[in-house]
Amino acid sequence: MKKLMLTALAVVAFTFANAQDGGADQIAKGKWLIEANTGFGGVGNGNTAFGLTSRDGETFWGIGLEGGYFVMDNLAVKAGLGYADSSLEGDTSTFIYKIGAKYYIIDKIPVELSYVGESEEDADENRSYVGIQAGYAWFIGNNVSIEPGLRYNLTMNDDADAEDNLQFNIGFALHF
Repeated sequence: MKKLMLTALAVVAFTFANAQDGGADQIAKGKWLIEANTGFGGVGNGNTAFGLTSRDGETFWGIGLEGGYFVMDNLAVKAGLGYADSSLEGDTSTFIYKIGAKYYIIDKIPVELSYVGESEEDADENRSYVGIQAGYAWFIGNNVSIEPGLRYNLTMNDDADAEDNLQFNIGFALHF
């Protein structure tokens, strides 16, 4: 039984080691990136990720998608769109847009700098954020990576509703 467990562990380790070696090809100049994130740390609030939260009897949800093009090895220019909604009185909805750049340090550590804007229905002022994100890219196949990371959004507004926030994201990326 012990030999079987050690053999299985060796096979799993070898498989993951091989999957990690393919990352440089996936982030080379001319490649495309399509990314969906799950976000923990706020729906809306500069987040184009999928999220669902409930607080004080109100439900908030959001969904989004991002895409990018590698203009050079390891550097992608990205854009994203999202939509968030809540069950608040008046059914508040928010359109979210994002532009930025993502750089992969040593082919495995993605660092992103981006601008995120929110266009909220019936708002006096739309919120905007400058965000920085860092994580780890786990390449699990020729075209797929899982990228957990932390993101900090710095608000660009003086509005009391807009505040800086820290988010934990788990990204799922397709590379073409």
